[in-house]
Amino acid sequence: MSAAWRPLPEGLPPEVRHFVEQLRLLKDRTGLSLVALGKETAYSKSSWQRYLNAQQPPPRRAVTALCEVAKEDSERVCARWELAVRVWPRGTAGGADSAPRVVLSKEGKRAKPRKRAAWTWRSIAGLTAFLVLMVLLEGLLRNLMS
Repeated sequence: MSAAWRPLPEGLPPEVRHFVEQLRLLKDRTGLSLVALGKETAYSKSSWQRYLNAQQPPPRRAVTALCEVAKEDSERVCARWELAVRVWPRGTAGGADSAPRVVLSKEGKRAKPRKRAAWTWRSIAGLTAFLVLMVLLEGLLRNLMS
């Protein structure tokens, strides 16, 4: 592995450590800088920094994109990705205080986190405003018709 890599955080589960080390090897094999890797994979330099330093789990698509650039079998690497994201710690040392929790769908793909509470309150407020306007409009129309 490249001497430029900083040490991974202590206490990482072995699955995560092994997976990130594999990603680092793949990245080194490409010979690309993080900026160039970002251009080749459509994931930013800062995203790759987070993924390669175990601060945040990469999306499956980022892993497959890296495999394509490195000419590596993506099935094998994605199998390791699935094992890693299931045990990926929240808020790894050296990273953001709260790394996103990874939820897998039935197909083993990463599911998007839901923002249910905010949407629910906005929906209720919008619906209530609409109903109030409808009642006012109905009253106005009745007055005009009589």
